[in-house]
Amino acid sequence: MAASVTVVELGFVQEVEPWRLRSPQFPSKTGGRPAWLAEAGVPGPEALQCGLCGKPLAFLLQVYAPCTGSFHRTIFIFCCRDPQCHQVAENRCFKVFRSQLPRKNDTYSYGPPPDSPPPTSEDFISFQLKCGLSLCRVCSCLAPKTCSKCHKVNYCSKLHQLMDWKLQHKQLCSESFDVQSVPVPDHGFLFPEYEIVTEPEETASDDDGTGMDLDTLTSEDISSCIESPMDNLKLDENELSAMAKQETKEDKAFNSFKKRISSEPEQVLRYCKGGEPLWLSLQHVPEKDDIPKCACGAERLFEFQVMPQLLNHLKVDSLEESIDWGVLAVYTCSANCNAEKHYVEEFLWKQDVPSNAI
Repeated sequence: MAASVTVVELGFVQEVEPWRLRSPQFPSKTGGRPAWLAEAGVPGPEALQCGLCGKPLAFLLQVYAPCTGSFHRTIFIFCCRDPQCHQVAENRCFKVFRSQLPRKNDTYSYGPPPDSPPPTSEDFISFQLKCGLSLCRVCSCLAPKTCSKCHKVNYCSKLHQLMDWKLQHKQLCSESFDVQSVPVPDHGFLFPEYEIVTEPEETASDDDGTGMDLDTLTSEDISSCIESPMDNLKLDENELSAMAKQETKEDKAFNSFKKRISSEPEQVLRYCKGGEPLWLSLQHVPEKDDIPKCACGAERLFEFQVMPQLLNHLKVDSLEESIDWGVLAVYTCSANCNAEKHYVEEFLWKQDVPSNAI
């Protein structure tokens, strides 16, 4: 029986006016500074440290994804900027948080967001939430540290304070320093900023002749592709020789992935809540037990995946080590819990590009 068709929304990056990527617009975006949704419970510096090196994580992207019972809902992903932390099958250099608000809340208007720019400059960056909490001058994450000399700028960590001090603040720091009048320098920490726009994926029903149709590389398909070790004992020399001339299953898996995305090769995101990820390899695919339950006790379900094409827009290429991934699959609470927290940590599974991929 054919599997039921699940609509996949494809995400693409595009340049847009900066004001459209601020919190009141409820954006989906990549790079720049996080456009926080809820102001209460914003993750602090300890929650946004790399699980390997301990350095502050950089904002990677956010997806605005309302659902039944959550009028406003955004998923945030942060990652470490140190390429050495992006090891094979290692996800501790990433953090995912989910935030949601009812339509009636203390931060945003009940009506739709304004469709015109605010009266302030498009380049204006506020380092204070409406609730009064300060944000880091480098990354716009929660900033409990303050410059001890001028008491006018805040930082999430000593590392970011030192970064800003060397680049600009050392020359400007004084009691008369006007924070709002000085442009924020490029600290080389943020990723390039783009809006993420989506459109439904166009699916094809014809078979590509490889034995895997365009809906392949879900977890069930991969399980069916794994041979029993005993099967090889039944093969004679001629069969083994014939198999050697054919594509390996791993080759087919990767080619199937490439075929699926070939009509829209620039896609950076695939959103399909409750569906299955599109894996690019048979290697390092999670079993059900590999996906931890939410702290509330509910199962987590797949919601969306970040594609390797996003790396082309992040300016992270290096002759030495670089940030890299094949698939970043995000799993969120099936109960969409909120508990008493406004930011709930979720789970990310990282699949790397197979060594035989070309």
